[in-house]
Amino acid sequence: MTTPPKAQAIAERELCGLVNGLAQQIADHVRQRAVTLGLTAAQATALREMTGPMTMRELAERMGCEPSNATFVIDKLEKQGLVERHAHPTDRRAKHLVLTAKGSELRERLLELLTQESPLAALTPEQQSALQGLLEKTVAHS
Repeated sequence: MTTPPKAQAIAERELCGLVNGLAQQIADHVRQRAVTLGLTAAQATALREMTGPMTMRELAERMGCEPSNATFVIDKLEKQGLVERHAHPTDRRAKHLVLTAKGSELRERLLELLTQESPLAALTPEQQSALQGLLEKTVAHS
């Protein structure tokens, strides 16, 4: 039996509302934690996403923004001595973004803070994994 179009539309609207609500809670959580470290939400997001050396384009994709916005954020982090630009090992045109020791230390503190009272803390690790799988499937489908 298929779901009638109107019922499907209502279900999708409600689901979108929940996803948007969760995204807003996560953004608020990041912003609150970032302030305690003297960072903006965008700077905290960049540090969170810097899991290793990467290009500006890779970072922008992870941050969900344009490369020019990521450049602005990295410029600020670089001025604070948290990030350095190094020559890319295989692409002369690109730079690798690398955390400094100070940046790595701050990132670790940030990650600790982000796990405290996280909007996702209401879910067990298994539920978080299931949610991640469902979201990955949805994103990959579109």
